[in-house]
Amino acid sequence: MERRVVVTGASSGIGAATVRRFAELGWKTVAVARRVDRLEALAAETGAHVVACDVTDEAQVERLAAEVAATGGAIGLVNNAGGAWGTESVEHAANDDWRRMFEVNVIGLRSVTAALLPVLREGARQHGWASILNLTSTAGHAAYPGGGGYNAAKYAAHAVTNVLRLELGGEPIRVMELAPGLVHTEEFTLNRLRGDAEAARRPYADVVPLQAEDVARVLVGAFEQPPHVNQDLIVLRPVAQTSVFHTHRGDLAVKGE
Repeated sequence: MERRVVVTGASSGIGAATVRRFAELGWKTVAVARRVDRLEALAAETGAHVVACDVTDEAQVERLAAEVAATGGAIGLVNNAGGAWGTESVEHAANDDWRRMFEVNVIGLRSVTAALLPVLREGARQHGWASILNLTSTAGHAAYPGGGGYNAAKYAAHAVTNVLRLELGGEPIRVMELAPGLVHTEEFTLNRLRGDAEAARRPYADVVPLQAEDVARVLVGAFEQPPHVNQDLIVLRPVAQTSVFHTHRGDLAVKGE
């Protein structure tokens, strides 16, 4: 069986970079996202099989799983679809923003995983193993003011990942989590700050953040490990960021003589 992996949220940022990296290493990919034009461009570049799907729509997710099964199956799943909206305090946040974050970061992740598990099990029978990797965030491991709904959603995604690993114990299916810190992509912070381009540049001012390609290399590297190696949790930050509260701005320099 060919090494074939499903990547959600593949139309931009980390998802698109992940599809490119898998393709570079000889994997077949199924790129999943809502924006058909971007998927088609990615398919032309990488040869990916593309499926337009909103992971918050259960009927679309079921059709995704059926198409993956009918076109060659899969031995890998990357739950990358996600997002953040707003930085308001818990007191002043809008419930609709919180619902949106939970729908895509948690419920969508669960729906896609549940729908594709029979496909992954069949892949494991033929190939010997299968893998699931959930892309979360350091926001799911340390809370911060203004994190609100995004903290809550990513903490929940972290918990779901741990529960899934326990539930799949004894099967040849590894369950992994990658939690990036400060990553610069073209859309994430801009969406979170509701299109305020100037404000979206500030978190990356005078610092070298991670790029989508950095995350993709580490993510795909986890799939490339021998099948008995499970990287339960990978935390990935730029060197300048030592925690969600501490980011050094300016040149990095050796201390002392």
